[in-house]
Amino acid sequence: MTSIGTGYDLSNSIFSPDGRNFQVEYAVKAVENGGTSIGIRCKEGVVLAVEKIITSKLWKPNANKRIATIDRHLGVVYSGMVPDGRHFVDRAREEARGWRDTFKTPISTADLAARMGGYLQAYTLYSSVRPFGITAIVGGFDPSQESPVDGEVGSGPKVGAGGKDESKTHGGPFLYMIEPSGLYWGYYGAATGKGRQAAKAELEKLDLAEGGLTLKEAVKEAARIIYVAHDDNKDKEFELEMSWISDVNGPTKGRHEEVPKELREEAERLAKKALEGDDDDDEDKKDDDKMEEDDKSDDEDDEDDEDDEDDEDEDEDNRSDGDRSDDDRSNGNDNDNDDDDRSNDDEDNEGEAVSLR
Repeated sequence: MTSIGTGYDLSNSIFSPDGRNFQVEYAVKAVENGGTSIGIRCKEGVVLAVEKIITSKLWKPNANKRIATIDRHLGVVYSGMVPDGRHFVDRAREEARGWRDTFKTPISTADLAARMGGYLQAYTLYSSVRPFGITAIVGGFDPSQESPVDGEVGSGPKVGAGGKDESKTHGGPFLYMIEPSGLYWGYYGAATGKGRQAAKAELEKLDLAEGGLTLKEAVKEAARIIYVAHDDNKDKEFELEMSWISDVNGPTKGRHEEVPKELREEAERLAKKALEGDDDDDEDKKDDDKMEEDDKSDDEDDEDDEDDEDDEDEDEDNRSDGDRSDDDRSNGNDNDNDDDDRSNDDEDNEGEAVSLR
């Protein structure tokens, strides 16, 4: 009874007897129906990508953005319900702006993830609201040194709230994924949406933890993974939206920006080529398997023919043995008849001898 949520999914603030919150689980289902979103963290920065399913031919190309800039060094991509995602973006921007106003320094990626995780978790506590129907991936490149806020106000304190301890190493690329329950974790590679399983399988093949991937290579891999994840939904067209963040010495100068059109088109071309190569390999494998099956069936037919020939030889041998046994029996009968004739002749001769006497 409780496995289908009967009576325990009417309110967001009710747990079932087995400790489940069905409204949160339903929100996760809404995320799984959305387009695939991924994030890749490499040594040079972060790449965000999303698959936007085209549901109407009347859509304007490159509209309805799913990737948004939260702060100059922060970006977010989400899967699930678009209105919920837009509200999430607005709230995240308010958090980033409030942090700047309070601490006179840009908010870090970890602090933004913590604040937004708490915000989403609050929507799972009250019966008057419902959980967010999105899963968001937040990426950013935190500066290693304090930078002026808007270039005018000045830098934050060296230590204390909002500042950085000079004895510790700070900054670098960061990637977090925030779920409808408010749970968030740091990742090297994250995926959500309808094709998350295929995307996760491809992300696990990359050398992300060791930092063996450059930022441009990450862009190409992100495009390829989105195309692989979309392979199960071939009948629907989609747009690929991508953004990236590098350090101050990289191509984006520490800012969250869209991937240049030339690089994105090159990445899509390579992704399509790789996907076609995989399809050709699958067809070749199927042909090889079919040939092996045909060869196996031919071998079985040959074995059956050989067995039939052996059976025919055995039948001929049996027939020849039977003929020989019949001949032997007939010869035996002839010999018996000859013996009978000779015995009869002997009896006749004996009878004649008796009569003469």
